[in-house]
Amino acid sequence: MTTKHLRLGVLISGRGSNLQSLIAACADPTFPAEVALVISNIPGVAGLDRAAEAGVTTAVIDHTAYAGRDSFETAVTEALAAADVDLICLAGFMRLLTPGFVSRWHDRLINIHPSLLPAYKGLHTHQRALADGVRFTGCTVHFVRSDMDAGPIIVQAAVPTLPSDTPDILSERVLENEHVIYPQAVRLIAEGRVGIDGTRVVIDDFNTPPTAVINPPPNI
Repeated sequence: MTTKHLRLGVLISGRGSNLQSLIAACADPTFPAEVALVISNIPGVAGLDRAAEAGVTTAVIDHTAYAGRDSFETAVTEALAAADVDLICLAGFMRLLTPGFVSRWHDRLINIHPSLLPAYKGLHTHQRALADGVRFTGCTVHFVRSDMDAGPIIVQAAVPTLPSDTPDILSERVLENEHVIYPQAVRLIAEGRVGIDGTRVVIDDFNTPPTAVINPPPNI
């Protein structure tokens, strides 16, 4: 197993709670990555303050200042390349990326989504999950492909739904797990343990949990 100290570029559009989880993980000197640059497409968001407080370099590349998606993404790519970024982490980045950008950063671009993909792509995931009456939902870190919320899955966390859940309550419980699995995915990539076989991620030195989780539990 090889370990590489990855330079991360984090793209945000809002409060940056998943950004904060990455910043916190990278503050550990044994963690094999660092946040090199945070880019927001919206000025003045809380995530920029989080980054600045941690001493992380920030940039605002306002998509409304560009004639189209291609010119906006060219500016983003130039900033990432200038910061010598190895891996891009989308963390609440509310812009659809063009196939050209995704291709440019192929297998160096990851995202976190608040559902167990491929279920509940897009928005309003918790509301939809509760409306369908699913017993489990969760969150997913995956490599980005041109299709929305698609790509090889690196890590997932399954979160049981509860009879008392509302979308907001469920969202907070899922978010707690997002903050766990995003740094985990980055660490696995940085340690050189993640490979891609077609549409599947293969992780070296990994044992699948041996037991199922049942909701509601047996013998209640």
